[in-house]
Amino acid sequence: MTTRQSTLNLKNSRTSMNTIGKVPTSGTPQGRSGRPCANCTCSPGLMSRQNRKSSLLLRHLENSRKRPSLDKTGSTGSSRDSVYSSDTICQAKNINTSERLLMLRKKMAAHELCCYIVPSEDEHQNEYVSLADQRRAFISGFTGSAGVACITRDLLNFNSDHPEGKSLLSTDGRYFNQATQELDFNWSLLRQGEDTMTWPEWCIQEAIDMSEALGGQEAKIGIDPKLVSYDTAQTIQKMIIDKIENTKANVTLVPVTENLIDRIWGKIEPVPVRDSNDLLLMDSNYTNETFKQKRERALKYLLEKLPGCKTFCVATLDEICWLLNLRGSDIAYNPVFYAYLLLKGDETILFTDDPYDDKIKEYLEINNVTVQPYHEIWDYLSSTASAYSQSSESVAISSGSSWEIVRTLKGTHFKEIQSPLELFKAVKNEVEISNARAAQVKDAVCLVQYFAWLENQLVSKDALVDEYKAATKLLEIRKTQRNFMGNSFETISSTGSNAAIIHYSPPEENSAMIDPSRIYLCDSGSQFMEGTTDITRTLHFTKPTKEEIHNYTLVLKGNLALERLVFPEGTSGYNIDVIARQFLWQHGLDYRHGTGHGVGSFLNVHEGPIGIGFRPHLQSFALKSGNIITNEPGFYKDGEYGIRIENDMLVEKARGLKFGERHFLKFKNLTLVPYCRKLINEKMLTSEEKTQINAYHKHIWDSIVPFTQPQSISYKWLKRETANL
Repeated sequence: MTTRQSTLNLKNSRTSMNTIGKVPTSGTPQGRSGRPCANCTCSPGLMSRQNRKSSLLLRHLENSRKRPSLDKTGSTGSSRDSVYSSDTICQAKNINTSERLLMLRKKMAAHELCCYIVPSEDEHQNEYVSLADQRRAFISGFTGSAGVACITRDLLNFNSDHPEGKSLLSTDGRYFNQATQELDFNWSLLRQGEDTMTWPEWCIQEAIDMSEALGGQEAKIGIDPKLVSYDTAQTIQKMIIDKIENTKANVTLVPVTENLIDRIWGKIEPVPVRDSNDLLLMDSNYTNETFKQKRERALKYLLEKLPGCKTFCVATLDEICWLLNLRGSDIAYNPVFYAYLLLKGDETILFTDDPYDDKIKEYLEINNVTVQPYHEIWDYLSSTASAYSQSSESVAISSGSSWEIVRTLKGTHFKEIQSPLELFKAVKNEVEISNARAAQVKDAVCLVQYFAWLENQLVSKDALVDEYKAATKLLEIRKTQRNFMGNSFETISSTGSNAAIIHYSPPEENSAMIDPSRIYLCDSGSQFMEGTTDITRTLHFTKPTKEEIHNYTLVLKGNLALERLVFPEGTSGYNIDVIARQFLWQHGLDYRHGTGHGVGSFLNVHEGPIGIGFRPHLQSFALKSGNIITNEPGFYKDGEYGIRIENDMLVEKARGLKFGERHFLKFKNLTLVPYCRKLINEKMLTSEEKTQINAYHKHIWDSIVPFTQPQSISYKWLKRETANL
């Protein structure tokens, strides 16, 4: 498979910035394999829904049956030539985005825009969004969960039938590899953290160049104000002022309330419809705190931070669910529902279209919660702002709220605060912690069964198992557990080079065969009513290379070091990220993602505001006793393999340790899945690390073996993997 040449690195000078991303005037669109891609214009979402992906895998399997079979040692040759090799199978089908970009630029012309920004998020600033909100994926073809698409319209081109311009996709290190494979020839890639420009700087510079070339004509950068936070809009506006100083350019950021992607989407393919599913009321056995208690805490915090302010607008979905002790299923993997919520004095107003039963109706009435249609929030905010215009009253909004919320409040009757709901939600109470432990036992039982089954299929039975089928099998196993509500994210089931794609997910019809002679990485999680899990294990089923063993052990040492850490109260995840990276750094290695994120309690698997990583905003949020956070260092060698080891850890008090008035905290590993023995180089481990691993594996054995049948493959696999080093 050849490497496409459509995606450019943006580290170079202004000169390169003026040439990247131009739409070719001639030539045949090329797919990932270098062959023409048949000018497909369907988005990945539509191809998945309509089963229109190509069936290269079936043809590959047909051909593979004619080859000599491998013996159990795989000694017929290099794994690169194996029937299992993912490198010989096209993993994704490119979209030809030419038509949709042309249609978008015509809409941009109608709004006199030189640049249009398409974020990943929906109007609630969700990381994971419904199919109906995947506008960036539609326009670009890139399906990762994080990224921004920026499309320009050349103001110097006066051909209204064929407006031209550039197309840029900006994403972070988790998705560099994936974006390179999914973007077509129309797009250039801006690598966040590596390229010298940010995507706002790129948009502004393009606008400046066009404005100056037209003698100072206004160049408008447009964005849907519901899809961008007020903070981001303010940052871009300040950046524009700084950039145009000492130039003749006239550049403005303008809200475009008519979403231009929505205007063209239906002309290309059927537009998905947002789900409105039944609500679920959580029992006190899972929450241990009533809505009224949570509401009282939130209003007390509000009055302390903003004396006299009695109105709080909540737009973040998991905060609304946590506060109301309700759950939904409107977004895949996230137990949330579409809603806005206003706390106004003694009144609580929930704006949602989701249906609910009589039990929930009675619950809402008892708690004095009034329900209004979802879209009524905008009229209500507008009328509230008008009523407050004659007084000193204001509306509190969470930091990160959309620009449209601020615009609706007419810009003067709001005060931005850190959401108390986000802070409270991140600190689990005793019942939530107990339930989280129970959820970890359930998921560990499932993963032990799954890994034992997969090894048996691949090694003992020489069976062909593709990545997608394997992920489906894991889901089937999890469904046997009581209170299993679904996966907490799309399972990353990846073999060989696919494991180097940090957020890879196997396609249903073109999935690669899992090669037992290469590394297999499985990152998966469950939503139980008891709690949410997120666990990654990297396995090898036959004989790993010395390099794979060495690098796996470096990752493991970093994971163990972070788990052992004892630290004073007031320490943030920003301060301790280096602990997990130290051993990789000693060998000139690293990984392009954070080391940890908060985990919800039967809520979003990525939960703010805490995290362990290098992003500066994490300095503002110290870790607290009761937080549940992941520990997931890794290493990825593009085109070869990927390694990640991820555990869910509870932050708890370190008893008896105090310096002055500062107490100390420590981590407790909640995950109960053993590490891969084949990939551990014991000679690289200290006696302390060996003792730590042995104690952990004994704890796993004691916790999980009661749920396994003696003589079963699960029992044998667990006994082997948890044996002392």
